Amino acid sequence: MALITSVSGLRGTIGGRQGENLTPPDVVNFTTAFALWARRQGAEEKRIVLARDARSTGGAICALVSGTLNLCGFDVLDLGAVPTPTAACAVSRHKAAGAVVVTASHNPVAWNALKLFNAKGECLSPAEVEEFLKIHKKGDFDYPEHYAVGRTQRYDNAVDDHVEAIVALEFVDVAAIRAAGFRVAFDGVNSVGGPALATLLRRLGVEETDGLNDQPTGEFAHNPEPLPENLTQLSKRVREYKADVGFAVDPDSDRLVIFDERGECFGEEYTLVALSDFRLKYGPKPEHVTLVSNLSSSRALKDLACENGVEYQAALVGEANVVEKMKTYRALIGGEGNGGVIVPELNYGRDALVGVAMFLTFLAKEKATVSALRKRYPDYKMFKHKVDFSNSDVDPKFVLARATKSLPRKDGMSIDTSDGLKVDYADRWVHMRLSNTEPIVRIYTEALDLENARNLALEYENLLKKAALR
Repeated sequence: MALITSVSGLRGTIGGRQGENLTPPDVVNFTTAFALWARRQGAEEKRIVLARDARSTGGAICALVSGTLNLCGFDVLDLGAVPTPTAACAVSRHKAAGAVVVTASHNPVAWNALKLFNAKGECLSPAEVEEFLKIHKKGDFDYPEHYAVGRTQRYDNAVDDHVEAIVALEFVDVAAIRAAGFRVAFDGVNSVGGPALATLLRRLGVEETDGLNDQPTGEFAHNPEPLPENLTQLSKRVREYKADVGFAVDPDSDRLVIFDERGECFGEEYTLVALSDFRLKYGPKPEHVTLVSNLSSSRALKDLACENGVEYQAALVGEANVVEKMKTYRALIGGEGNGGVIVPELNYGRDALVGVAMFLTFLAKEKATVSALRKRYPDYKMFKHKVDFSNSDVDPKFVLARATKSLPRKDGMSIDTSDGLKVDYADRWVHMRLSNTEPIVRIYTEALDLENARNLALEYENLLKKAALR
């Protein structure tokens, strides 16, 4: 069991003791700190957007969050169970002071979390997170008197608003998608993505769809992290339905994974690569173009940038860090290799729905199959591994620092310690870093073949384990 406060918000397992797991007092204190932070931003509107994914614990947590925000003097616009990017888009539309989204994203059902957004509908920046955490740690809360207590109002059209904003983008071509006559299968993991994807596909003119796990029951039909090994149902359904493409999302629909017409995974790392390729070819572009991903993302995006004569920048892992880098370089598009795509014209946040619209437009305009599109990009193999410290007395941060210090330096290797340990070799790389959401050290590797990628991960796992025993 765990409770983690980070740039990603407050995340933990339900039940147990206060301060050790996600309990009612933790939710109230965290929400109060956010309300105080939002109040200090000087927003004219004393309104905060509230949303959640379909987890069974979401309703109770939202009730706590809503009541706390009201007692802190904020009105609450409750969107109900909708995608996280839908809530993010609603912030600016309704001129809110921010948003709280109750979702543990890809974590198992025992987890839940509070994701925080500022008045721009963006994840709090690193500087904003630092300021907020100071307020939370101090705990010197001051609540308004009875006459200033806010109210909660329900709003049920947020998904429709989000979809209309997507189809209004200059580079999304509804007519081309409709004319292509695509057959589309999708997996909503029994959360908010099912209804949202159905709404989007109808609006895009896709008449033949087959939804799998598309009801928001909150009872995840498989491990909710959208990895190929967890999406065998969708792979099979694509083949049975003879779909042109398959889409899978995580429980809050900010990550997108694509399957080709043969039921083979396009590769979550290549969602961003393909959509970056699309934006380089279609739609308006500035004179100087930059693409951004994080340090754990595939080298394929950097290759794409080089091939097109544009700039590539790598950010620290974490949506807020990617957004900050994108703003600094005014990036055309950016995101993370976990299937998270950020399209600035819509919102500086990961959004699976806009990714679907862009990918279908790309297929329609190129008149290509998904498998043919995939062949255009390098065939790197990535291995994602982790070392779990949840049942250990050892601090993973200390272990990672010790492993970094003990790493033998060799010619031909480039070392980056800005976010854990990233080591680049000529034909492969490894990145070890602390998770923002779990007490683990993640080990990502990439090479020209899977065996080399796996062996590299095991080599660095051993380095980590030796550091833990010293």
